[in-house]
Parts: sequence; C-alpha cells; structure tokens
Amino acid sequence: MTAPQPNDAPKADPVSNAEKDPDDWTTGDERMTGAQASYLKTLSEEAHRPEAYDTGLTKAEASKAIDALQEETGRGT
Repeated sequence: MTAPQPNDAPKADPVSNAEKDPDDWTTGDERMTGAQASYLKTLSEEAHRPEAYDTGLTKAEASKAIDALQEETGRGT
C-alpha cells in the first residue's frame, strides 16, 4: 500500500448536488428535452398510461412524470 500524497485529498462528490427538486431548476420551465420525451413515452407505454405522455410538458413537469412512472413500473430503482 502506498502512503497518501499531499495532493491525494478527498475529492468533492461530483454528484452531491445533482439531485435537485425540479421546481428549483432554473430551466425547468423550458420544453422537455428529446431524451425526456422519448423516455416518458416508453414509460407511459410500459405503465399502460398513454395519457401520461404529453408533448407539451416542461422539463420540470416531465421529470416529475418520469419519476412517478419509474415508481409505477419499477424502473430506475
């Protein structure tokens, strides 16, 4: 085992603040991304809830819908 070097200080966790409430996103009111739309469509089909796929959602709304459908389908756990 090698002795710790002076520059071996613990690095900050790069994802420590990655989980942010969608209501607090600065871009949350923009249209959802293509990736969000695609995943939301997939999840809504798997959950047999086509009404959950709405092309007019914002990024924040899509994120919340994705979270709910992941919970319902067991994905993302």
